[in-house]
Amino acid sequence: MDVELRASDDDRHRVVADLHRHTTAGRLTLDEFSERVGAVWTARTLVDLAALTRDLPALPDDQATAATGVGHARRELLVLFAVAALTLLLLGGFLAVTR
Repeated sequence: MDVELRASDDDRHRVVADLHRHTTAGRLTLDEFSERVGAVWTARTLVDLAALTRDLPALPDDQATAATGVGHARRELLVLFAVAALTLLLLGGFLAVTR
């Protein structure tokens, strides 16, 4: 990857997510996190973004994919809600027919 390339908003969002995970792991203070996030949004190239995480260790795969777990949990909750709503509709229909 050419590090002199311009950074996209997706690149910036990824770095902010990584910084957040490092902060929750205790590697960064809230002040350091705020300072680095501010620098993320002014970064122009991938070199600028890489400099913001250069002193931090690589994240394990389970931490790097933790954000996708939130989306999965929301999807499960939506399915559960849909099943509950369908059950209530069927129960209401059954009660209306048997009266």
